[in-house]
Amino acid sequence: MERPRRSSRPVQVGDVQIGGEAPISVQTMTVSKTHEVETTLNEIERVVDAGADIVRVAVPRPEDADALDDIVQGAPVPIVADIHFNYQYALKAIEAGIDKVRINPGNIGKREWEREVLQAAKEAGTPIRIGVNSGSLEEDILDKHGYPKPQALFESAMRHVEVCARNDFEDLVISVKHSDPYMMIQAYRKVAEETNYPLHLGVTESGSLDTGTVKSSIGLGALLADGIGDTIRVSLAADPVEEVKVGHRILKSLGIGRPGVNIIACPTCGRLVGDLFTVVEEVEEAIAEQNFDKDLDVALMGCAVNGPGEAEGADLGVSLGRGRAHFFKHGEVVDTVPEDEIVDTVLEAIENWDEDAEAGDEPAAAPTGDGAATDEKDAGVTKPDLPTS
Repeated sequence: MERPRRSSRPVQVGDVQIGGEAPISVQTMTVSKTHEVETTLNEIERVVDAGADIVRVAVPRPEDADALDDIVQGAPVPIVADIHFNYQYALKAIEAGIDKVRINPGNIGKREWEREVLQAAKEAGTPIRIGVNSGSLEEDILDKHGYPKPQALFESAMRHVEVCARNDFEDLVISVKHSDPYMMIQAYRKVAEETNYPLHLGVTESGSLDTGTVKSSIGLGALLADGIGDTIRVSLAADPVEEVKVGHRILKSLGIGRPGVNIIACPTCGRLVGDLFTVVEEVEEAIAEQNFDKDLDVALMGCAVNGPGEAEGADLGVSLGRGRAHFFKHGEVVDTVPEDEIVDTVLEAIENWDEDAEAGDEPAAAPTGDGAATDEKDAGVTKPDLPTS
């Protein structure tokens, strides 16, 4: 099924395009002090290994601005300078060859400072992200609306867009982040309706790994499902590596992420046969460690009720029985696997998967005999008699 996608203008951030027809990129932000160059570059390497496409670094001090040249030269992905208020830091970042600047031009101060930054960015081909947050709205807008309503975030963003337009600068990405997913969704929908600038999605200050993942999945997922959004950051009070992992999982769950293994697994249920939870945990851990780039749906099912049906829609999978499991490919049972070999069998199948070859294979006949769970009773489930009419 083709996914809807809002039409947005393309913005080039280093070698990563945001907007247009480009894939949705995943961003994060370093925790390290930017002027501690080696530490920051090591952190950037870690998040890139986890799948970060773009990394943002904070620039709150002059020594951070001075370090940007080394950061840009040493980083394997585009780097964004996160700057608030100080136009001189923005100028230094642009001079250092930064790939994007996150700054709100209307908050810089004097108009000549706005003009100087925007002119420098235009000459260097450096895009700017207008980053509006619910916690840092302009005082007059906050007074007008009483609290950070979606309309307030929209008006703040448009104010900064107007500053850029006044200086003939249009190489923009916009974000209107809110800590409340519902408010955030409404704000982005308004910006998406009124502009064609690419959008950087995020639920700001979303919380811990657990609660932040839920809030971000709701906020980002609702918008992405409607085709809104060109790049994302999951903001967590956690290791930035976790932000990247969650971001890719959100994209993958909607079928719009980079290639990778998608796990389908049973929920808790009294029909479960065998230790499905351990199977799922071990398979997911191995997939994360080995970073398979194969675009596969893998079903790990705990009984014969949902198992065959879910496995039929997956590329491969297992359905547990007593002491063993059926192993499926493209919905057909091709083998019966002892319980202690389930994880290794699934991982080996993923590693050796060849989509072209698999598509051409004739399904093997289902195994029979003592090793096969040939009916629901043997798999630990008895289907009730169906009523007759």
